[in-house]
Amino acid sequence: MTASPPLLKPRAPCYSPSVTALALAGVRKRYADRPVLENVDLEIARGEVVALIGPNGAGKSTLLKAIAGLVPRSSGTIRWRGTAVRKWSREFAYLPQREEVDWSFPITVQGLVEMGRYPQTGWWRRFSKADHEAVDRAIESLALGDLRHRQIRELSGGQQQRAFLARALAQEAHVLLLDEPFTGLDRNASELLGDLLHRLAHEGRLVIASHHDLVSAPRLFDEVLLLATRPVAFGIVEEVLRENIIRTAFQSGTPPQAAAS
Repeated sequence: MTASPPLLKPRAPCYSPSVTALALAGVRKRYADRPVLENVDLEIARGEVVALIGPNGAGKSTLLKAIAGLVPRSSGTIRWRGTAVRKWSREFAYLPQREEVDWSFPITVQGLVEMGRYPQTGWWRRFSKADHEAVDRAIESLALGDLRHRQIRELSGGQQQRAFLARALAQEAHVLLLDEPFTGLDRNASELLGDLLHRLAHEGRLVIASHHDLVSAPRLFDEVLLLATRPVAFGIVEEVLRENIIRTAFQSGTPPQAAAS
């Protein structure tokens, strides 16, 4: 049985957590005449684990893909550490919803993590010593050493998420964009994944994940953006997930869980 990734011992971060790292201004996305995102303004510092919460069709997945540069914006700007983001960058890693992944694809954990190096190497260039070392560090960092030769379809849900995170670490990404990473995980696996995301954030990364469970959000996230095509509220989880604010976001439907007032 593979050990769970150890929690990082608390220490002073090597960056300023108060300085905005990711800044969105007036981000909009429309498909034909239908608005999917409207006027998204957001500023987030490094070292945070941020939830995107909102009703179905609120634009959560689209916002993650827009930040990652996987879908074009209709208008607005995105800046990372002061530099405009106009297309995909290896500093951004997008992890899709698990149902979007073909788990029957014949690839091992090692092969999946190696894919994180392709933005640097291209598909056909041979790996250098530095590439192999980056892959090994990522696998060991997420305690996947005993599973490196296992087919991804043979992994548990939590192990599969760790394998994709290891791919992001091998890519040397600094912004991790996760689409519903906790879906299908039991509470123990969710807690382990939550601890892991906080460890990665503490090392200086920014983690943003769409999420649907209002009850578990305070345990798993530092901040939350409540989204309903346009931002409803952004801030510390306990301050944002209040009944009156939740009702505003979910006014077209019923919230997935009742939150504490």
